[in-house]
Amino acid sequence: MTHAAWVADRLAALPDAVPFVEGAILPVDNTPHHIRHASDARAQITADEIIVGGDPAFLSRRVADLLRAEARRRLVRLSHDKAAQVNRKPLRVTVKDTVSRWGSCAPDGALSYCWRLIFAPLTVQDYVAAHEVAHLVHMNHGSRFWALVRTLTPHTDESVEWLRQEGPRLMRYG
Repeated sequence: MTHAAWVADRLAALPDAVPFVEGAILPVDNTPHHIRHASDARAQITADEIIVGGDPAFLSRRVADLLRAEARRRLVRLSHDKAAQVNRKPLRVTVKDTVSRWGSCAPDGALSYCWRLIFAPLTVQDYVAAHEVAHLVHMNHGSRFWALVRTLTPHTDESVEWLRQEGPRLMRYG
């Protein structure tokens, strides 16, 4: 198989993109949520809807901003809660649109996460935060690191498998 054919096969296997438009369905916490525009509404995520207001021309950006803010709120809280369990404090916690990793921990203690984790189950979000916080103690993937991850979250094995199987699907939204 040529490189061009291999690339074509991989591209064909990717799921269709799901833009942030009125009526689109997004899996917030892996639960279907419909995007709804309401001109005078306050931006919010309910049990089954993502509601944004303002000019409909900016709906996509408003949905993205809302989801990123919610991801940041959650991941900051999870990171600080888990870091307190190991008597550490992250230098800072940021949320970005990364494509190669779900989270990272810099040597200075700065944690960073992919905002698209908002589409994963809560247990997966919990695991990724535990994984990155464990790097505040062990900057490797040795046995002591994995033992610490498992003390910080009971969701390690199933979350690693979920991300391996379903993670690429999270990139299709937006």
